[in-house]
Amino acid sequence: MTTRLTVAQALVRFLAAQYTERDGVRQRLIGATWGIFGHGNVAGIGQALLEHRELMPYHQGRNEQAMVHAAVGYARQSNRLSTHAVTTSIGPGATNLVTGAALATINHLPVLLLPGDVFATRPADPVLQQLELPYAGDVSVNDTLRPVSRYFDRITRPEALIPSALAAMRVLTDPADTGAVTLALPQDVQAEAYDWPEEFFADRVWTVRRPGADPAELAEAVREIRQARRPLVVAGGGVHHSRAEDALAEFAAATGIPVAATQAGKGSLPYDHPQDVGGIGHTGTDTAAELARAADLVIGVGTRYTDFTTASGTLFQDPGVRFLNLNIAPFDGHKLAGLPLVADARSGLGELTEALGMHGHRVPEAYRAGYSAAKADWERRVHACFAAEDPDAVPTQAQVIGALDALVDASDIIVNAAGSLPGDLHKLWRTRARDQYHLEYGYSCMGYEIPAALGVKLAAPERNVWALVGDGTYLMMPTEIVTAVQEGVAIKMVLIQNHGYASIGGLSESVGAERFGTAYRYPAVDGTLTGPPLPVDLAANAASLGMRVLRARTVAELREALAEARAADTPTCVYVETETSDSVSGAPPAAAWWDVPVAETATRPSAVEARDLYERHLPARRRHL
Repeated sequence: MTTRLTVAQALVRFLAAQYTERDGVRQRLIGATWGIFGHGNVAGIGQALLEHRELMPYHQGRNEQAMVHAAVGYARQSNRLSTHAVTTSIGPGATNLVTGAALATINHLPVLLLPGDVFATRPADPVLQQLELPYAGDVSVNDTLRPVSRYFDRITRPEALIPSALAAMRVLTDPADTGAVTLALPQDVQAEAYDWPEEFFADRVWTVRRPGADPAELAEAVREIRQARRPLVVAGGGVHHSRAEDALAEFAAATGIPVAATQAGKGSLPYDHPQDVGGIGHTGTDTAAELARAADLVIGVGTRYTDFTTASGTLFQDPGVRFLNLNIAPFDGHKLAGLPLVADARSGLGELTEALGMHGHRVPEAYRAGYSAAKADWERRVHACFAAEDPDAVPTQAQVIGALDALVDASDIIVNAAGSLPGDLHKLWRTRARDQYHLEYGYSCMGYEIPAALGVKLAAPERNVWALVGDGTYLMMPTEIVTAVQEGVAIKMVLIQNHGYASIGGLSESVGAERFGTAYRYPAVDGTLTGPPLPVDLAANAASLGMRVLRARTVAELREALAEARAADTPTCVYVETETSDSVSGAPPAAAWWDVPVAETATRPSAVEARDLYERHLPARRRHL
């Protein structure tokens, strides 16, 4: 039997019938569709979403990039087992997807992109918003999405949708290969009717695999761990994606091996677990940095080993250090010339724990006592950073974090991505639950926080969701405040005003660029932006978009405002200006290096001095072979 529908109508019906299943739990794969309509999709996907509104929930976005961020936030909170689709018109709407697609693919988070495209039948050439290239007639602006998508196809005939849609679902549900998936839809094809086989619309379940380790790789991994005297686990985002937190806790408790976490992996263990030693790398804790420098075996679990994690190749300094990489993706399993253990994180950790338990393996007691003492000392430093002796003083950024940390419980979720906040949070935040810490640091995309918080809240409506946003990030993309207000999604926002880019300002100073172009100030006589602060009122802007705003000038007012916001059932913003002398956040300095090249020749003394310091760091870089 067949059913006559347009391509867009058929696609919506197909998407509504797709499910994932892992560990016996089934859920819908495409939970909703975000859309902004124009001539490229209004009569196709737009009409189809109206036609089948009982099958596919719809969210009205304000910015195409922000819609992808919201979908990604939803997908991460859903453990990559459910996501959203995003539809746009052709032209600017489609190209606005590129940043969000890159973020999704870099972070291995599934999102389905459905941009409109130019006419497949070419009734007029060029049509509005068509990119003309003298050397190719089959290229449109949507081809910019190819390098940032894990799967890309252009549906130029109705019947081509069937194999392409199935391939798209395969990639979205593949834990090793997921990311942004793009199906470009020419506007004439979207509206074209076709006789579809009923089987295309039947419920289809995509099983998310948990592959175990190869026996030979597992045996070698066990030998490496048993030989190590100073092993260290680096927990990455794959721990969360696999829901391997309990398995990691059992492995760490059984062996005594300390666990440091990347930005994506923070929360793999709660902060008060005996084996948790905090964040690792350039933004990590002193405790983790010292353990990393001395480690003779680094056990990476679900990590990509980015430059922040490895301190640009300078962190792991033991001459004989080896790497054991438990990862579901072979590409990441082989990094740093490590021994690969290609498996699902939960499966692999369980197998390692069982195999090591047969030998009664534990790290030496002196090693455990040493990192335990260092962990306790670090907690005292965190407490000092959070403390505010004068409740009437303007808070530092660390004290803002501390005030929120003192208020929340394990049910709260914090969302952040860019600026100086990721570094402070990685060092200081006391993660209480596996999914409390939602940091997007694979792409560190300014503007992610507010729409992502919206997506997270849609996935976890019973939780308090906090978007922590600096002024620079806020100005990039406040648009989805309107969506949160429209749909009554009670996200909380902490908006920190420090009059510029604090993290890049500090970085600029460290590399001899003297904070040039990083402050939100009027120009001075010499042309630098060092005059008075701009008279920008971001709190008024948030209020103008429909958000309830609570202004806090002091530490005491901040505490009161945060508590009021947490209890609110409408979108609420806490606005606070922080102490800005020398843009100091109040957090401890970086415990490890980050390689940002400095001008090799310059006339200004600041750059000359920065280059000298840079060259002193270079000999510490290593290629682990």
